[in-house]
Parts: sequence; C-alpha cells; structure tokens
Amino acid sequence: MKKILSLFLIVLFVSAPLSAQQRNTAANANEVLIRNATVLTAARGRLEGTDILIRAGKIAQIGKNLRAGANAQTIDATGKFVTPGIVDAHSHAAVDGSVNETSYSVTSMTRVHDVINPNDINLYRALAGGVTVLNVLHGSANSIGGQNATIKIKWKRPAQDFLIPDAPPGIKFALGENPKRSHSTLLPGQTRRYPATRMGVEETIRDAFVRARDYKAEWDDFREKSKRDKNLTAPRRDIELEPLVEILEGRRLVHSHGYRSDEFLMLLNLADEFGFKVKTLQHGLEAYKIAPEIARHGAAASIFVDNWGYKIEAFDAIPYNAAILYRNGVSVSINSDSNERHRRLNLEAAKTMKYGDVPEEEALKMITLNPATQLGIGNRTGSIEVGKDADIVIWTAHPFSPYARVERTMIEGETFFDREQDVQNRAALAAERQTLERDEANRPSTSPRATQPAVPRERVKADLDDADDIDGGNNR
Repeated sequence: MKKILSLFLIVLFVSAPLSAQQRNTAANANEVLIRNATVLTAARGRLEGTDILIRAGKIAQIGKNLRAGANAQTIDATGKFVTPGIVDAHSHAAVDGSVNETSYSVTSMTRVHDVINPNDINLYRALAGGVTVLNVLHGSANSIGGQNATIKIKWKRPAQDFLIPDAPPGIKFALGENPKRSHSTLLPGQTRRYPATRMGVEETIRDAFVRARDYKAEWDDFREKSKRDKNLTAPRRDIELEPLVEILEGRRLVHSHGYRSDEFLMLLNLADEFGFKVKTLQHGLEAYKIAPEIARHGAAASIFVDNWGYKIEAFDAIPYNAAILYRNGVSVSINSDSNERHRRLNLEAAKTMKYGDVPEEEALKMITLNPATQLGIGNRTGSIEVGKDADIVIWTAHPFSPYARVERTMIEGETFFDREQDVQNRAALAAERQTLERDEANRPSTSPRATQPAVPRERVKADLDDADDIDGGNNR
C-alpha cells in the first residue's frame, strides 16, 4: 500500500503544472534580446537604436529599452544593422547534380525535396551571406520540370528539418532555348527529344494541361458518383498529372524560367486559357517590355539585375528592369539561380537604387519580403514584425555597402552562423584538413597506373539552371 501511495505522489508531482517561476525560467531560456541596433524592417521603415526581443523562435517585441528574462541571451548590436534573413527565390544549392531530369519534356512527377543534401558546403556559405531561405528549383531542361523545395538553411540538421512544412508547393516550368534543346549536340544514333522549337514548347505545356484537365474531370466524376455507389473502382493514379491538377486548383505555384517577352506572354495567355496563375517569371530579362501585362495577370518577377549577354536570348536586357517592373506594380525579387551567388544578393539589391532610384526599403524587400511572398511564406518570414519567425541577420554596416559583413545569421531565433565562432574554428579546421590530406596521400592506391591519389577538391560548377553538364556550359 505504501509503494502504491508513493508511486501516486511521484506521478502527481511529475504531472503537476509548472509554477509561474518555472514557466518564466523555461521561457527566458528561449529568449534572445538584440539591443540598440539600426533595424531595417523591410515592412515599417528604418528604426534607429531599437531592440528586438525573440521568444520561442518568434519576434515577440520591437522597441526601445526592452526587458528580457534573467536567462535570456543578450546581443549588443550598437553601431550595427539588423535585417530580415535574405530569401533566394531561385536556388540550386543542396541538390548536387540532381538538377535536370532531361529524359522527358514533362517531368512533373520528380521532386527536388527527395534529394536535398543538408551537407552541401554552399549552404553554410549562404548563411555567411545572410541567406536564411532558399527556393530550390529543378533545372530548365523541361517545359514542365520537377517539384520545388522551399527550405530554411538549418545547417547541421537532417534534411527533413530544412523543409518549411506550410510552404505552398511549387513547380518549375521553362521556356525558350533550354527546353527546346535544338542547340544541344546529339550522340551518334541519338534521336532529338521533342520539342525542338518554341512552338513545340508551348504545345507540350498545353497538351499536359489538357490531359490534367481530363484527369481532374475523371476524378471529380468518380468522387461524385461514389457518394451514391460505394462499389465503384477509382481511376488509376497518375503522378505526372496530379501536380498539374494542383496547379489548376490553385494549390501549387508555377515558377517559370524564361527570357523573351513574347514567350512570357505566351505562357500568361495559356495560363488564362486554363484558369490558373503563374506565380513568378524567373530571370525575366525582357520583363520590362511587358510590365503592365505581368501586373494585370498577377504574376511576379524574380530577376537578375545586370547579368546578361551570356547567350542570344539573354541579350536584350537593361539594368532598369527592376525599377520599371516595380513602378508598374509588379512584385520583384532578385535571385541567384545558383548554388553560390546567393551570398551576394545584398549587393544585387543595392544596384536597383543606382539603376532607377528604387527606394531603400523597396530594394531591401526585393531580397526579403517580396521573394518570401512569392513563395507563399510572407506571413511568417521576410520582414521584421512582431509574430513572425525570428529569421534575422546582424551586419557590421549597412547591408548595401560592399564593406558590410554578416556577424550573425539566425533562423527562428537560433544562431546558425556566427562570424566570431567561425574565425575561432579556422585554425582547427585547417589542421584537420592538413591531416586528412596527408592520410589520403599515404593511402595505398588501388589503381596500377596511379602513383598517388589526388586530393579531393570541391567540384566547381557554373549556374545549374540550364543543365550545364549536358549543354557544354550553356548556363542559366
């Protein structure tokens, strides 16, 4: 009886609600207070000498002379700038060589999130550049490519922790030279893949949506009839068409690669024909020519600022593209289309102030709130506002200065890049690398022709959007 009573008291003690003091202690352990910073909110202007209180991964308060609990982490940001984390609306980091499934014109059944590599060193470098969110896209070898993955760069975590669970799903489309592939060199005996013209690219997309519309009608009919007859056999699932049905139903976002204004107009007209919206026009070097039409459709643009001329369809560009689109009411973001260039997007945004006098906050939005909104996550990240995720970057100077460096990058209140810690670790990392290289050089070779195995080096690649391995370096 005494044992039973003791067990009951233990259970009662463990299950008893925490006291107010215990609750406050637990909350304080999850608090971070950033003090006395110049805060560029990307939503409500510039705030001088301002504090930010982070609690349980969210921005809890913004103001002056804020108070935090005794166990809170306090960061003195006097003389420094604080911004939202940078959001790259078109990235190819974390997928290694799994960028283009080139075998078919339509590969909507493939999924980028199945092949996320959380150990890609470019992710850490992105954090060092203030990047917190990536839209990892399939390449542009297909009229309709694979499904995207919207991730937060939670370095050293498993791949599943990177995925943003409530981010709307998206998919990659492509127009122009890359999907028609008439410029690619065929091996002897190889048959050229359809389509080989711009007309064929449009037809491929239209054909896919005709099939998706019929597939949707078949399932809608089955669901309606099965309410009365439970013995009906369901239609066969088609994982190629299911993502396209989600587009027709407004549940999947379309991000379309392209350059020429006539091709973008073609896609917008096709979308109107089938009753769906194109979310973003990617690259969009000629988007300035059709800015009113883009705004009327409700699409956004995710562009380069002054990078063009690397192939014939990327020739007719101007550096005022962002300013013209912005002044026509188009949401503009600036992307990397890379696994490397994302760490300099702050300087890309600065260029829009030079070319077209884009206001400072609007320029900042082009790498923070605008891309977050384009990805359907603007309600949780992209600006410094109470209630949003604490995705925050602390800079040594104004982020539009070429001399600015990232001191700290935080995702949901947790530090994933700390420059001071990074500097302290460099000597140890250099010594570890030296040891590994020495051991590798001393390892017996398995090849009769090799005298010494080569030291592994990082594979350097150009931009991955255009299957550069396949197309001989024809990028973007």
